[in-house]
Amino acid sequence: MRLRQPYELSIAARYLRARSSHSFISFISTVSMVGIALAVAVLIVVLSVMNGFETELKARILGMAADASISGYEGPLQDWRQIRERVLMRDDIRAAAPYVEGQAMAVHGEALGGVNVRGVDPELERTVSNIASITTRGDIASLTPGSFNAVIGARLAEALGVDVGDEIVLVLAEGRVTPAGILPRVRSFKVAGLFDAGMYEFDRGLVFTSFADAALLYHTDGRATGLRLAIRDVYDAREIAMTTAKALANETGVNYYVDDWTRLHYTYFRSIQLQKTIMFVILSLVIAVAAFNIVSTLMMVVREKRGDIAILRSFGSTPRSIMTLFASQGTAIGVIGTLLGIVLAVLVCWQLGSFVKLLESWLHIDLLSADVYFLSDLPTQLRPLEVAEICALGLVLAVAATIYPALSAARQPPAEALRYE
Repeated sequence: MRLRQPYELSIAARYLRARSSHSFISFISTVSMVGIALAVAVLIVVLSVMNGFETELKARILGMAADASISGYEGPLQDWRQIRERVLMRDDIRAAAPYVEGQAMAVHGEALGGVNVRGVDPELERTVSNIASITTRGDIASLTPGSFNAVIGARLAEALGVDVGDEIVLVLAEGRVTPAGILPRVRSFKVAGLFDAGMYEFDRGLVFTSFADAALLYHTDGRATGLRLAIRDVYDAREIAMTTAKALANETGVNYYVDDWTRLHYTYFRSIQLQKTIMFVILSLVIAVAAFNIVSTLMMVVREKRGDIAILRSFGSTPRSIMTLFASQGTAIGVIGTLLGIVLAVLVCWQLGSFVKLLESWLHIDLLSADVYFLSDLPTQLRPLEVAEICALGLVLAVAATIYPALSAARQPPAEALRYE
């Protein structure tokens, strides 16, 4: 007499259900499910945090830094207006804005800090950056020629102890010769606004002034340090900027220096990708350890169910059916554990920011210091493809863990097992 299919699945489900006589085996099965769920959830959460960090960092960098820039190779651009017109003739460049940039020391009272001073045209700057939208107090439109107003980052304002309406002094390394000796050039600026980019590098070290005031401060005679470009496809920024600079060089006979966001901040994104790869490999080993707990669970079940296996074999079950039975049980553990891990990961990612803030309030510490991690919050981003890859990895390892126990069960001699029943 042969048993009808699919009896293996129903028997495997019975073995998974808790019974008083086999509560320990059921407990071990539950532990295996929980182990896989935790391992899958941890891997998804870690990669989601790194994805969110990468995406947020990229958005904030592109919001303040130019997609690409073209600057003079041996000094300021001689005629930035004409160069801007030629640049905007390209269909792949959306906007271009001139800037004057230099370094200075910002001083207020006894507080000081090194900063980059960027002179901009407020109307043109809106087209290449999000400075207007992140200005929390004041208005970038106040950066008019001759006003000597400045819009500074919120972190810099805290460090200097200033607010809107206060004055800061910008001290340049370039000196001027006087009868008393060489003195540094200084100029007072009124704080007309504060911006909050959410990235420490900008909030702590960037000062905006009007283009004309910066040109006067750095003695460029109205010439621009360069042009900041907004590229339609930011991932082609380097190639587009290089092509544009070569075309300009051929027309004007002057060489130009090219920068783009991938070059300026390459180390940030490269380090994130490297860390993601390392974390994926390490946490995949955690999933492997959790999955191979299934081996010990199934071996205990095989030992406990030797009589059942012998009876099934005597009723006509084939070794393949016995293998299917125990492989189904192990696979079910892997599937349930993986699904629980996905649900847990989604819940954690959903409330991770709130959980971090709760921990900070309880422990009275700053877990995400902006001057260390560049960002002051903890963003997350679930990517379906990565989640699918992690799920596939968990299921493959769970199925692989069932092979040896299933083979062992299929090789059980029925007569030998029934002798002791």
